[in-house]
Amino acid sequence: MIVKPGMKVKISDFYTGWAHNDELKEAGKDVVKQRAGEILEENRTALTTAQELLWADNRYSILIILQGMDTAGKDGTIRHVMSGVNPQGCRVTSFGVPNRQELDHTFLWRFWRATPGRGEIGIFNRSYYEDVLVPKVHPIIMEDQQLPPGSGSNAFWEARYKDIRAFEEHLVANGTIVLKFFLNISKEEQKKRLISRLKTEEKHWKFSLSDLTDRQFWDHYQRAYEEVFYQTSTDSSPWYIIPADYKWVARTLVADLIVRGIKKLDLRYPETTDERKKELEIALYELQKE
Repeated sequence: MIVKPGMKVKISDFYTGWAHNDELKEAGKDVVKQRAGEILEENRTALTTAQELLWADNRYSILIILQGMDTAGKDGTIRHVMSGVNPQGCRVTSFGVPNRQELDHTFLWRFWRATPGRGEIGIFNRSYYEDVLVPKVHPIIMEDQQLPPGSGSNAFWEARYKDIRAFEEHLVANGTIVLKFFLNISKEEQKKRLISRLKTEEKHWKFSLSDLTDRQFWDHYQRAYEEVFYQTSTDSSPWYIIPADYKWVARTLVADLIVRGIKKLDLRYPETTDERKKELEIALYELQKE
């Protein structure tokens, strides 16, 4: 599930279902699903408490990156995992095709502006990783990006991976915990979800013809992601490959890893000084004598 630094992986080798070992299979799907729901609820409660402490401590921030093929469940994961957090300290940013202003800057510019402040949780629904995925699969996109000569060469992509590693290293060095999740859906399950969108009127708005276009490039995207994992999974910000054919599995695992990541920090409430204690005592006295 975790990609170790320098490790070359094949996405097809990773399990996408609900039972990755004999113990879970023996327990049965219903039992596993029920327990997953309990764990998810426990983690949602823990995340609510952890967010308050993160905000009070005000030294760290959390950046959660969600990537995956179309229909992998990014939106639903955000909705279910983060449902209990205070929206004042949590911001979700979805990144689509860059506009003209964004193209006039470096590819990381628009993402830098959206990184969370101290005490905050930031969630990127898609991220700067799209800039080493989509243009590699569809090179024609780069023709409209006003890039210098040499764009699209091996050296160009190596430089982008290096920029991403440096960007994340900078964030980590300054107190941001970077948690990167790839929701790993199988091609068969994606087909089922796309058909469901086409057959359900309430889901029509979710469907785009580009979903079918990108599906034709499935293998190309898989290879591009594999290179991303190899190039950018580091000790300080590794990639987690999350089985996503069953939404309840993905949501439970993501929530658990987020809580674990926050708990590793030495978070604490600010200490109350003697002077501050005296101020509070006076305030309490004034209120009680009213």
